Amino acid sequence: MTGSSGKEKGNSGGLFLTLEGLDGAGKTTQARLLQERLQQLGLEVLLVREPGGTPIGESIRKLLLDPRYTEMSVACEVLLYSAARAQLVAERIRPALARGAVVISDRFFDSTLAYQGLAGGEETAMIRSINLWATGGLVPRRTFLLDLEAKEGLLRLREAEIGPAGGDRIEQRELHFHRCVRSAFLELASRERERIVVIKADRPVSLVHEEIWQLVVSLLALDPQR
Repeated sequence: MTGSSGKEKGNSGGLFLTLEGLDGAGKTTQARLLQERLQQLGLEVLLVREPGGTPIGESIRKLLLDPRYTEMSVACEVLLYSAARAQLVAERIRPALARGAVVISDRFFDSTLAYQGLAGGEETAMIRSINLWATGGLVPRRTFLLDLEAKEGLLRLREAEIGPAGGDRIEQRELHFHRCVRSAFLELASRERERIVVIKADRPVSLVHEEIWQLVVSLLALDPQR
């Protein structure tokens, strides 16, 4: 995608950050820690997740992650994820950025490019076009890719007691697929080194958070001791 210069379309002073990576890499934990630390400074922070974040998006999420729908095609996944994303951007993200808020999203379009595109076999150029249209060209200022071995990510999910069903429809995919997704994320990062920062996620939570925090500090021009 274009736009790694950080000039998000429709962004009136806000900062749009995303966290990406395999399931189990710690995205949700790191997003919450970042939100809390920024709020302690008195900043307005909006934390959202994908797919979801709106009533419409949450309904789409249930369809996408339901283990019963094994017959769902990759093309269908792309369109459903993009539909949920379009609603999230229109209803919550753009208004927050227009107010000057910091928006943190637990996944965004890079997940679709990785899971359904490079790993899933769908044409990435088409996925990019769909997402540019769905989001009105919105691109994160910075994306933190939490990199972790696929086997370790799945182990973390099991240890977190994901439930008797063995996880959602995506989590239940075979180890080889998750390894392909990891490679896909790293390929995306190599293409957009200015926007996507690879963070080693096989470390203590506090160390991962501190590395992300220092990078966010530089974006916001904050005192690094805060």
